[in-house]
Amino acid sequence: MPTAARLSRAPAFWLVAGTLLLLMFAAAAPSPLYVVYQARWNFSSGMLTTVFAVYALFLLLALMTVGSLSDFLGRKPVLIGALLLEAASMALFAEARGVGWLLTARAVQGLATGAATGALAAALVDLQPASSPGFGALINGAASTLGLAVGAFGSGLLVQYGPSPRTLVFVLLLAAMVAAAAALVRIPETVARRPGALASLLPRARVPREVRKAFVAVLPALIAVWALGGLYLSLAPSLVAALLHVSNHLVGGLVISTMTAVGAVSSIALRARTPRFILALGCAALAVGALGTLAALGAHSVALFFTATAVAGLGFGGTFLGSLSSVVPLTAPGERAELFSTFYVVSYLAFSLPAVAAGFAAPHAGLLRTAVVYGVAVAALALVALALLLTSRRKPDGPAGVAAAASPDGAAAERVPS
Repeated sequence: MPTAARLSRAPAFWLVAGTLLLLMFAAAAPSPLYVVYQARWNFSSGMLTTVFAVYALFLLLALMTVGSLSDFLGRKPVLIGALLLEAASMALFAEARGVGWLLTARAVQGLATGAATGALAAALVDLQPASSPGFGALINGAASTLGLAVGAFGSGLLVQYGPSPRTLVFVLLLAAMVAAAAALVRIPETVARRPGALASLLPRARVPREVRKAFVAVLPALIAVWALGGLYLSLAPSLVAALLHVSNHLVGGLVISTMTAVGAVSSIALRARTPRFILALGCAALAVGALGTLAALGAHSVALFFTATAVAGLGFGGTFLGSLSSVVPLTAPGERAELFSTFYVVSYLAFSLPAVAAGFAAPHAGLLRTAVVYGVAVAALALVALALLLTSRRKPDGPAGVAAAASPDGAAAERVPS
């Protein structure tokens, strides 16, 4: 039986980008359904955010164990296995009959996404056009945020207006995961198999020595942006229903889509600016967006809430792109998956733990008061990150969109961090 022809680098790059978008679509798909699940099975907001956070915690487990496996086994086997595991999680969601099913589905989904995340990000850098050495980092950030936007909107649309609202989106995603796994068989392998795969499974979070200074510099902004993302993806539909008195599930999904879609567009629009500029703009927008969201909740204004959410989305996309573009170009190809895994370990800790704390605090302190404390903390952290960035010594810096991630022969390209 003839084998399928191998894809060239350009279509392989876009197939990997589409796969990342699909995984992020699936990650956001349950968010508009949390309110439905909560009403159907009568569980607390604390349990709601626990269901949300189980995904992130198991994703972290995968990142710290199999996150760098593709540096040793190759990108393709890791990605194909992860997508098939993701398909299994979609089947669990489609058959969910209680909270236990949701927890299991989210755990399996987290493992699958964590296994794929580092390999996808590294493959995008491996396959990026030689003439645009910063393009992989740009598309990684844009596809991640755009996938979240499309996932939240598409799921909200199907939940509100489609048949079988609790199952249809997951059946469609299951089919898409299987199709994507089959398509990835045709991409070129960019990493030679080498010894050390078993040793790489030992849990660890490591940043290569040459990028540690740049990595530490972006940490405050990275924590702030993902903490805000966690609040939106876990509790935004509840905030819309309880405080803005809007019960339409599509609106709850649109809130998440607004933030993440603006984040994706801003990543593309800002790609020619320096990482330092993007980080500064992102932190400022993040603070303004968080505080504006709180003002909208206090005023019960849907229009102001969406406006503030869009500003927060600018901060979300800008900060994520600036962080990636400051760190990725300094890393050798053989260490990229491990670096991306560590990068996402920090991101998903900030994404999940504050949201869980907010979920358990809300029944006691009230949803509005909890949101206020959360939003003020995010704004404060973003402003601290901005102050540190503006007072740090400025160094020569190239545009984020053209920052070299690797030279054509695979050696790390030289670049001065912001």
